[in-house]
Amino acid sequence: MSPDSSQNPLTDLDHWEEDLKARYPVPDKPHEQFRDYEHTTRPSVREFYRLNHEQQCVDFVRSKRDEFLPLQKTRMGVWEAIELLNTLVDDSDPDIDLPQIEHLMQTAEAIRADGHPRWFVLTGLIHDLGKILCLWGEPQWAVVGDTFPVGCAFSDKIVLSQFFANNPDSQRPEYQSELGIYEEHCGLDNVLMSWGHDEYLYYVTKDYLPLEGQYMIRYHSFYPEHRERAYGHLMNEQDREMFEWVRKFNPYDLYTKSTNRLDIDKLRPYYQELVAEFFPAEIAW
Repeated sequence: MSPDSSQNPLTDLDHWEEDLKARYPVPDKPHEQFRDYEHTTRPSVREFYRLNHEQQCVDFVRSKRDEFLPLQKTRMGVWEAIELLNTLVDDSDPDIDLPQIEHLMQTAEAIRADGHPRWFVLTGLIHDLGKILCLWGEPQWAVVGDTFPVGCAFSDKIVLSQFFANNPDSQRPEYQSELGIYEEHCGLDNVLMSWGHDEYLYYVTKDYLPLEGQYMIRYHSFYPEHRERAYGHLMNEQDREMFEWVRKFNPYDLYTKSTNRLDIDKLRPYYQELVAEFFPAEIAW
């Protein structure tokens, strides 16, 4: 990961997820019991969202889609990507308590323990692999963070939405109505989402997973919709149906990290077999 702290204000990528747990401490907790995160969010997270909200605009998103979505960076297997992500997090945060592969397996193991289908377990294992964008020099604010549509008005349900005031799209009237450049209920597949690991990994893996898993990967950071219900006017019937799966996945994403150690060597053969069931030996990245 780039050491440039002006573009990478978080100590490590897990700090964003820690902030998510603070904002959503218990599923379905009454909104009036939430703390005032507008004023209590740690400075590094506020700086992260300032950078994210000021720079995630239509032109930026289109430029990143043009750069990465031809999927011409490399070819490698999914298990190789897991090991690369493990190296990335270790390099960027030498004091991390657990290796990244253990975090991935904690998510997958919780899903497996609840008896969900194998594709669901696999989705839990791989859902964060898009963070390898950091290996190609992407700053944190263009890799993690809550995602949201661009090309239409920024919802005040987006965390720290005041930072959109300096986003260039805020000065373009055609982007500042509720629908912006879209039609009502056009479907999220026709909407430009802010750029990050979710959107990237969706394109890397979409040909190998069922639709439910595709939605989990593509929209698991879209908190303004799957928690705040702020963009229903853009969603079609398929989106509404599939977001029930996104919401089912969300607690496993947020609440499975634990200091209880997993036996990685014992679990590795199961997960290597699971990966091989759905993916060829190499895929395009």
